[in-house]
Amino acid sequence: MAARPPCAASPGIARLLDRVRAGRELVEADIVSLFAVEDDDFQAVVHTADGLRREVVGDAVTFVVNRNINYTNICLHHCSFCAFSKGGGARDARGPAYRLDLEEIARRSVEARAAGATEVCLQGGIHPAYTGDTYLSIVQAVKAATPDMHVHAFSPLEVFHGARTLGLSLEAYLRRLKAVGLATLPGTAAEILDDEVRDRICPDKVNTAEWLEVMETAHEVGLRSTATIMFGHVDHPRHWARHLLRLRALQARTGGFTEFVPLPFVHMEAPIWRRGQSRSGPVFREALLMHAVARLVLHPLVANVQTSWVKMGREGAALALQAGANDLGGVLMNESITRAAGGVNGQLMGVDDMQALAEGIGRNAVQRSTVYGAQAEALV
Repeated sequence: MAARPPCAASPGIARLLDRVRAGRELVEADIVSLFAVEDDDFQAVVHTADGLRREVVGDAVTFVVNRNINYTNICLHHCSFCAFSKGGGARDARGPAYRLDLEEIARRSVEARAAGATEVCLQGGIHPAYTGDTYLSIVQAVKAATPDMHVHAFSPLEVFHGARTLGLSLEAYLRRLKAVGLATLPGTAAEILDDEVRDRICPDKVNTAEWLEVMETAHEVGLRSTATIMFGHVDHPRHWARHLLRLRALQARTGGFTEFVPLPFVHMEAPIWRRGQSRSGPVFREALLMHAVARLVLHPLVANVQTSWVKMGREGAALALQAGANDLGGVLMNESITRAAGGVNGQLMGVDDMQALAEGIGRNAVQRSTVYGAQAEALV
């Protein structure tokens, strides 16, 4: 399903693609139409997205050398799509519950640095004993052990929880996190930024407005972030459109998003799927279109679209890189959230693997910093 030189698009789709090329914002109905394309229109959308990718960021396939540290899988929340989190007791756990101490987090950071990582990505469940001080201590432990490590940590849900437990405003708490060494935030816990969906899949989690407020505040205090979408469960294209438009509006105000990351729903162990209440994830055509349409909708405000090799698989990621995506994310070392949901694409994709994937589509692999900085060098 990779892009090929398209036949003529239908008049309606051609008009939308012309609007995108001119840098004009689409509306919800336009975006829904793009998600519905088939045949020649599909090829035109993918081809246009790939062309914009080339114009904006070139042909390099970028990636970061990082390590995931998921410090606890014990969580107060009961998101119906999540197979990673466990309750505090054996009766409700689908597997062993754990909580890493600060020494182990520091040890893993040192191990990651020795393996060439420039970033650690830290996220976990909302443990009932965690407060805002816990997250501050985690950052301090990493920086004490590896002073030059980029700390990419804490979803808006964790930030919201941390601020609330300390009785601080979001701004005050984010400034404290930044002062101890937090560098960027992952844009997770977004799922679908529309409360029509959130009320069904994560009703006790941060709502759409709260997620956006955390991110806007983070950007205002100088913390950049990624942005994600987790799709293919109980959602529909109208929800995807609203999600993308809300991200675009925030980016227009702050410029704080470094990249957009589509995350197809992995269903196998998800409670909502096991109860027969959701789809079995998106079909591949929808997953590929999410990368392409996101490139179109967010143009020219978000330069980077990342494809998740953990979710898409290596062949799927290669096709996404020909449909508007330009980045492969991280090598990840110990990815565990997708694996808990039934993912089968592994926990590590090494530098050599990144290079081989890029070469397979005639492109070069380029290591980058977390914020796409100039330290990146082409691999030879």
